[in-house]
Amino acid sequence: MTKFLSNSDAFTWSMESDPRLRSTVVTVILLDRAPDWAQVRERFDVLSRAVPMIRQRVVSSPPPAPPRWEEAPDFDLDFHMRRVTAPQPGTVDTVLEMARVAAMEDFDRARPLWTATLIEGLDDGGAAMVLKFHHALTDGVGGVQIGMILFELSEPPDLDNAAVQGISLPRWMSGYRDTAKYDAGVIGGAVSGAVKFVPKVVSNAILRPVDTLSSAAETAASVYRTVRPVNRAGSTLMAKRSLIRRLGVHEVPFAALRAAAHKGGGALNDAFVAGVAGGLRRYHEYHGAAVGDLHLTMPISLRTDHDELGGNRITLMRFDIPVGIADPGQRIGEIHDRTHSVRGEKSLPYTQWIAGALNMMPRWYIGSILRHVDFLCSDVPGLPVPVCLGGARVKTQYAFGPTVGAAVNVTLFTYVDVCTLGIDVDTGAIPDYEVFFDCLVAGFDEVLALASR
Repeated sequence: MTKFLSNSDAFTWSMESDPRLRSTVVTVILLDRAPDWAQVRERFDVLSRAVPMIRQRVVSSPPPAPPRWEEAPDFDLDFHMRRVTAPQPGTVDTVLEMARVAAMEDFDRARPLWTATLIEGLDDGGAAMVLKFHHALTDGVGGVQIGMILFELSEPPDLDNAAVQGISLPRWMSGYRDTAKYDAGVIGGAVSGAVKFVPKVVSNAILRPVDTLSSAAETAASVYRTVRPVNRAGSTLMAKRSLIRRLGVHEVPFAALRAAAHKGGGALNDAFVAGVAGGLRRYHEYHGAAVGDLHLTMPISLRTDHDELGGNRITLMRFDIPVGIADPGQRIGEIHDRTHSVRGEKSLPYTQWIAGALNMMPRWYIGSILRHVDFLCSDVPGLPVPVCLGGARVKTQYAFGPTVGAAVNVTLFTYVDVCTLGIDVDTGAIPDYEVFFDCLVAGFDEVLALASR
């Protein structure tokens, strides 16, 4: 049976009717030298057979079914893999400019949703790989799992078992056939779920009526917090949105950031968010603008060991962060408490149901949920050991997540003992990128200073 997009992926796909909400992800991999192109191509060929979505495109389904993955009839690996020489001056900034342009370009939706561009001839003798893919293809953790195949770290999978299956019926006929199966599956799942769920609710209501009513009210409140519209940005300074992006990078030591987190009574992610919040506070102070709590979107991974490669297993949670707190230790502690509360939301098990309901809402409502978020932070645990690509050593990696309506997305990606920060700025909201970058670095410096106390 054809694989349909999950409700959350369909939500990501459909909200792109507003181009400011595109879900394009870009990863920059810096190499110590130019890799063997034939080996790199072979790795991607193996990857495309291990993860079917690499050779598939997204097509519409007859309503009410969501879009579905379908084998691209004219898949050409060499279309998706490009090889160029870096223009002068051939620095990291040159690579970031090429990545910036890639991040702003939409995909050819008649083809699979990814490209890989090797950039050779950098001024230090090195090279870079710019990977671009749609978020529906995979999430951050899933991308790291895919990297285990791409990089020279483990044996390639059995190609016979990973072979791409053909389509047995004409496309128009299979679409209606699979839609019927999808609708029947939804109805069947609802009926079986009701058979299992309703008796339990009834028995609990009889035996513990007060607890049952209270639990239902708490779940309803949690769902509302997940989908409630945000009518305006928390920041009056970063309220405008545009289609122009600016990318930047920064690095902080993993051990120092973790030590700072412990000093503040939080985890690594709490110190990371506190560093971004510190930068935002300093940026507002630079412009003489008052700042208190700002709206944050944070992806929370729901991926388990049993989930297949590809696709998204995340949910986007929105909540307020105390950006105005100057003391970094206090800020970490407060962020830890708020994040812990969000991770315990009762709505999390119903993520796909909520996304399915949102898919039936008007597009303007979806935009109202996302466009007034102030910033987005994503923490992706990367590879803990050095890896190679085509015989070239991977020096570092940067991930740039989409802003999806926020003024800025800062993505933390760990590689060996370093936390790299990929900074994706909407220049409509933050026109003076250099000022913001300096403020962000200072925000992390004040957090890292906790580690030496």
